[in-house]
Amino acid sequence: MGRFEIDMVAMILAAGRGERMRPLSDTIPKPLLQVGGKPLLVWHIQNLALAGFNKIVINIAYLANEIVKTIGDGSKWGVEILYSDERIEGALESAGGIIKALPLLGEGSFLVVNGDIWCDYNFDPSFILPDNALAHLVLVPNPPHNKKGDFSFDEGSVCLAQEKTYTFSGIGYYSVQLFQDLEYGRRGLGELIRSTLAKKRFISGEIYHGRWFDIGTPQRLAYVDNLLKRL
Repeated sequence: MGRFEIDMVAMILAAGRGERMRPLSDTIPKPLLQVGGKPLLVWHIQNLALAGFNKIVINIAYLANEIVKTIGDGSKWGVEILYSDERIEGALESAGGIIKALPLLGEGSFLVVNGDIWCDYNFDPSFILPDNALAHLVLVPNPPHNKKGDFSFDEGSVCLAQEKTYTFSGIGYYSVQLFQDLEYGRRGLGELIRSTLAKKRFISGEIYHGRWFDIGTPQRLAYVDNLLKRL
């Protein structure tokens, strides 16, 4: 097994423009849109703090000042929040944002979660990547808007898409080794994972069957908002 992590850092991806969420995202960054009475970003911060994470990195670009003004330094949740500012670049996409934030993420493994999802997944600051694994991805059954799925899964290993597929939840634990030798710039996480799998490198995974929603459109936002208000 790998090195035990006692100070794992979590990163929330929150830099994107949210084109599909327009017009709501024209004036409010998508991670600050509310479901169940609070912003998506606050749901994540509270759940990460409850799980035991002490430090959270948030990457920012679009309407960055609104995020910083709303979230602050994290003291109200008992955590330290650091910002990885991508305003000059204009958002570096998921993997590009992680690469820029590496100096803030520590030397071991770290957790990354998309800022535009809602879930009741139990984040784990003591998670240890399996031997030789460059990442551990949380997969979910394919939702209606992604019926083709993203990856396949076989005995604990994530595989390139085959007959039976699952959707990448936007939650993953990563080794810094996955990103260390990559050039700075825009890069999607999906393409990086696929290229890594194509090289026969090991990425572990799990299938999560709990509540998980990709808040990608106003309609999905309204659905989750109504659902949480009934809970």
